[in-house]
Formats: sequence, C-alpha cells, structure tokens
Amino acid sequence: MTEKAGRTLIYVPVVHTPADLGGLATSVRRLRVRKQGRQVWSRSVDVVEHLWADIRTTVEGWALPWEHVRLYQDGLPVCGREEEIVRDLAKAGSPNHQLLLALMNKGARLMGTESPELLIEEYRLAKEVLTARDAEEAARLEAQHRTQSRSLIIQRDRFIAARINESLRAGETGLLFLGVLHAMTPHLQKDIRVAYPLYRPRRARQTAT
Repeated sequence: MTEKAGRTLIYVPVVHTPADLGGLATSVRRLRVRKQGRQVWSRSVDVVEHLWADIRTTVEGWALPWEHVRLYQDGLPVCGREEEIVRDLAKAGSPNHQLLLALMNKGARLMGTESPELLIEEYRLAKEVLTARDAEEAARLEAQHRTQSRSLIIQRDRFIAARINESLRAGETGLLFLGVLHAMTPHLQKDIRVAYPLYRPRRARQTAT
C-alpha cells in the first residue's frame, strides 16, 4: 500500500465504544437507554463489538512495513502522554486502543493527533448535554450548541490534517482511525494519497474534490 517516494494515508472509519468515552460513558449509556430502550442499546453495543473484531482482523492482516507506519487516532491529543492514554483506554476495554497497542508492538509509531484545547471544549459541550436534568433540557442544550459543535469539528479536522501534513514523511504510511462524522481529507496536502480499504465515509465522499 505504500509508495516508495510518496505518502499514503489509510483511512479507517471508526465507531466509538463506551470504553472510549471515559468519564462520559455512564451519561451516554443512560441517555441512549432512555431514548432507545435497554434492548436496543445492548444490541448496538454488540454490533459495535463485532465491527471492531472485524476491523482488527483486517488491519492486522495487512502486510505493511510497520516500522514505517505512523498511527493517528481520533481524540488522542498532542500532549507527550499519548502512549499512557492509549494504554489506559486499552486497559479499560477499548478495542480501538487495544488495536493501537498491537500495531505499536509490530513497530508502528503512535502520533499525537488532536488539539488538546479543542478536545476540552468539545468535552465541555458534550458534558452539558449528557448531564442535563431531563430529555427536554438535553434537547435544548444540544440545539443551543449545534453551531459551536459544527465549528469545533471543522477546526479539529483542520488540526488533524495539519498534523498529518507536517509529520508524515515521504515513503511512510499513515494509519488514521477517525470517526465517520469527520471530513479532514480536503485539508491534506496534495501529495498525500488517501486509501479507503474498508469503506469510504459519506462525509469524505461529499467533500472530495
């Protein structure tokens, strides 16, 4: 998948599990159960777990030169504690972060990917909605934050792309684990070839130029 003189970014669209959400996991579960019912919530958790099992089997089967692969991860801040964060979330049961550790053991290099400040602001907005007193207040806060939330994800996309632009070297492959609501590929430098070996997210299709 890697071109000798070029740069390749493999985009792996991801769905977050409860273990990825840290301190918000309980609030997310409570809100989803209230909206969907306990059985629907349980089924959705099972579906996501099976999805991640398939993703891991697929990714670990790729014959990549792992020592020349950089790992970029949704929600992982540039902070100097990247590996510690990944290990903590893997220990908490996150299949995404367990896969990152497995790839690091193969020789891949973990990269801080996101702006800490933007992640903190997004966390603050999400926490306000998820800890609302009732469904009516949650809906009101969600509507109130909608414009700001859209602006934040655009800013995050630009930061992620800039991080990849500056750190991915010629002859290397980047492996990006990123949620399906993102649209960062238009901000990548033109010499970076983006590959979608699993599937291409709708947002990526809509923003492709």
